[in-house]
Amino acid sequence: MQRPYLSIVIPVYNEEANLERLMERLYPVIQNTGHSFEIIFTNDGSSDRSLEILCRMVEEFQGLKVVEFTGNFGQHMAILAAFELSSGEIIITLDADLQNPPEEIPRLVLEIEKGHDVVGTIRRHRQDSAFRKMASRIVNITTNKITGMQMRDYGCMLRAYHRYIVDNINRCKESTTFIPALAQTFASNPTEIEVGHAERIEGESKYSFYNLIRLNFDLMTGFSVVPLQLFALFGIITSLLSVAFALFLLVRRFIVGAEVEGVFTLFAILFFFIGIIIMGIGIVGEYVGRIYQEVRKRPRFVVRRTYGFEE
Repeated sequence: MQRPYLSIVIPVYNEEANLERLMERLYPVIQNTGHSFEIIFTNDGSSDRSLEILCRMVEEFQGLKVVEFTGNFGQHMAILAAFELSSGEIIITLDADLQNPPEEIPRLVLEIEKGHDVVGTIRRHRQDSAFRKMASRIVNITTNKITGMQMRDYGCMLRAYHRYIVDNINRCKESTTFIPALAQTFASNPTEIEVGHAERIEGESKYSFYNLIRLNFDLMTGFSVVPLQLFALFGIITSLLSVAFALFLLVRRFIVGAEVEGVFTLFAILFFFIGIIIMGIGIVGEYVGRIYQEVRKRPRFVVRRTYGFEE
């Protein structure tokens, strides 16, 4: 069979209400590019009718393929599983919730054909709550400072990758990762373009507040040791200030004499430093936990079955 030029990768978790609507818009867009293609859905342990709908669509749409997980392994693992089975020269990732319009895909393909190896996207007129947009902005700025990368929107999964970028990603076997940042480390000529963004029509976001925090920890600890270095630097500065403060109290005792004033101030300072120490232990624990996950070498995901692939 002819090797596809485009591979469209879509993770799915409980999206039964959106799948048919997605294909109604996506399939004509891909056909109109004039390129050969494959569309790979990864069912990430959905508990609704998503898998049933996907299996039916395999029979209806040529080039559609499905990867079925045994359980819920997360969005990025679902994308990685599809990456390993994809064969296109240009690979495009897309969420199934239609917040990123499939009609933007030809623009991403054009950017790859211009010579870029990674095409990121920035959500224009983002249709999310003010809290979520503010939190995302803080994360983007902080992550850029910590990792040294320069991406304006880490959270938009509508992205395009050249084949050799995905091949390099497939060689990485780490148990937790963040694909846009990982791709950025391999890119020699990345770019970003603005794309449309729509409100979610059906269902709700699969990223809870806790999941977003976990994802941000993966970003910070998976691509930089700056948090550890900052904590070490803070420890050195604190030690120097503590010595200076001890000398000040010693001199003051000889000049003024013993006193009991300022006890609560000292307690406040003590509690502040205890909080800093606990935070530091948490940062170190995050790195140690990642090491623990890696040394166990458990499978990152388990595929139960595939549909539409050549055996």
